[in-house]
Parts: sequence; C-alpha cells; structure tokens
Amino acid sequence: MDIQIRTFSELNTSQLYEILQIRAAVFIVEQDCVYQDIDGKDPIALHVLAYEQNQLVAYTRIFKAGDYAQNASIGRVLVSIDHRKRAYGKAIMKASIAAIETHFNSTLIEISAQTYLLDFYESLGFRPEGESYLEDGIPHIKMLRTSSI
Repeated sequence: MDIQIRTFSELNTSQLYEILQIRAAVFIVEQDCVYQDIDGKDPIALHVLAYEQNQLVAYTRIFKAGDYAQNASIGRVLVSIDHRKRAYGKAIMKASIAAIETHFNSTLIEISAQTYLLDFYESLGFRPEGESYLEDGIPHIKMLRTSSI
C-alpha cells in the first residue's frame, strides 16, 4: 500500500476527484446519509490517501488543534467497500496518527467515531469521552487518544 499525505493545494484534480468520489460512495450512498460532505474544511486539512495498485482504497483527513475540533483530529475515515477486511483501516489510521504527531507535534487526537466502530478505535488507543450522540442521523461518540504511537 502506498500512503501519501497531501495539502489541499498539492492535490491534483484527479486526486481530488477520487477523494470526493470515494467519500460520496461510502458516506452518502453506502451509508444512505444525505449530508454536506463538501464542508469548506478540505482546504485547511491534510489529506491522507492510501493507494493499492494505483487505486484509492482508503482515506482520512486530518486537522491541527482548533481547525476542526478543540484538539488535533482525524475525520472522514474510510476504506472502500471492495477493500475491507485487509487491515487498510488500521494502516490508514496509523498513518494519520503518525502524520498528526509529525506535522502538528501533537499526541492528543480527537475523533467523532461511529459507535459500531468503538472496538476498532479502542484498538488504536482511543478512549470514549462522554455519551453517544447523533451526527447526520448516525450514532457517534467522541474519542480521544493521548499517547504516542
């Protein structure tokens, strides 16, 4: 797997198209969730892209503290439906955590996790904070990670 980290301005139009296409496929079509994916935050995010045989198969976007959440954060975490059960989710999350530590000099990381993935995120060192809540009609929970990889 080839993992790349890009600023918005470093993305070429093909990469941006791939990102928007895979996010729509997973979050809007597969999860049957109508929401505003293009939220104006992409230009200030770092984009973590995972390719397998030149195909985008996993993705996250990361933010420094204060740009999206109070703490450095990871969002839009996804693995394409055809590439699940291959540990790509763990790989893209580990790359995202490392990128936050490197680029933002932070080990305190916040996510808004879909509750059905609680065990997955706990395996990466995240711990639940507070009660679950609905985000775009899907149960989520705030999670924090406080230690280095």
